[in-house]
Amino acid sequence: GDWDFWSDWKDRRLWVTVTPIVLVTFPAAIQAWAWERFRNPWGATVAVLALLFGEWVNRYFNFWGWTYFPINFVLPAVLVPGAILLDTFLMLSGSYLFTAIVGGMAWGLVFYPGNWPIIAPLHVPVEYNGMLMSIADIQGYNYVRTGTPEYIRMVEKGTLRTFGKDVAP
Repeated sequence: GDWDFWSDWKDRRLWVTVTPIVLVTFPAAIQAWAWERFRNPWGATVAVLALLFGEWVNRYFNFWGWTYFPINFVLPAVLVPGAILLDTFLMLSGSYLFTAIVGGMAWGLVFYPGNWPIIAPLHVPVEYNGMLMSIADIQGYNYVRTGTPEYIRMVEKGTLRTFGKDVAP
């Protein structure tokens, strides 16, 4: 979805919760099929590598080839560490239940640290026209996408977090 397309939407709240939950289904299905049919414990890793190859082809030809968005603005999420953990838990336990509970939890927990080296430079704070923003937010302003409401980026203007998910100015 959109949280994985744009680097200015790879935020610390929604991207790290929505993306791993949505993306675990296909690797888990391929893993179960490969384990059931062939006893191969690397189904999730193969599925993730195939998915990443397709994503890179999509990002290169559609985003760079047609619209000239910079590649670091549309890079896909790194899923390989979570897939390796998912396959490792299935190989060591042989149990679908254990893999679903512990491996699924490991998939979600390793998602953000696995992607942090790639997105960390985009979250460096800079001052832009008198506002404190990240480089990803500046990219979102300079490379404008469609104007439909689901693509309008709301930039936080404060730093104090409240318990109601919004920032207090």
